Amino acid sequence: MGFIANIKEEIRLIRERDPAIHSNMEVLLYPSFKVMLYYRTAHRMYLKGHYFLARWISQRAARKTGIEIHPGAQIGRGFFIDHGNGVVIGETAVIGDNVTLYQGVTLGGTGKEQGKRHPTVGNNVMISTGAKVLGSFKIGDNSKIGAGSVVLDEVPPGSTVVGVPGRVIKRDKKVLPQEELDQVNLPDPVREDIAMLQHANAELTNRLLDLEREVKRLREENRQNGGE
Repeated sequence: MGFIANIKEEIRLIRERDPAIHSNMEVLLYPSFKVMLYYRTAHRMYLKGHYFLARWISQRAARKTGIEIHPGAQIGRGFFIDHGNGVVIGETAVIGDNVTLYQGVTLGGTGKEQGKRHPTVGNNVMISTGAKVLGSFKIGDNSKIGAGSVVLDEVPPGSTVVGVPGRVIKRDKKVLPQEELDQVNLPDPVREDIAMLQHANAELTNRLLDLEREVKRLREENRQNGGE
């Protein structure tokens, strides 16, 4: 895709996914738009072996936008960063098509790996505000990562992951439409666990009360039989 085509695609994408944008001119001020222009140039330099120049371009983009994308990262089409301050994408990260990241997301390494040390993100994935995905594993297609989650293991396709450390709390074989960018209405495993414990406690309490009533009845019967 050529330079002009890239710009048109970025404008269309940002206007499609951010209702706060009211004109094409506003898109020119958008951090995601700026950083992707820098990234594409830096990535071309990186592929040609001009590593210092590539890093210089990417670091300049980070200073201007608050978004740090290593020029070695591989990013597919339809990539969107919403309010991207604090987003970090590592050198060996691979990102598929139609992926959305929110502010504060990190696609990083654990510091223990060599070679491929950053995540691979599948197609149609949403990673919510403040989530950290650390390590060289894959986030499966059509998955959602909840806000503030810390993901350290592979995520199967069609999964919803929340928590620290992140765990899969929902599997859905249906393809999630990328327009369904819902960061809020995700299952809450802690609340669900508490509800289960409360239910189990209520059942145990009722059984204990039943046993106490039965013991009281038997004692009353024994007392009456002994008195006859």
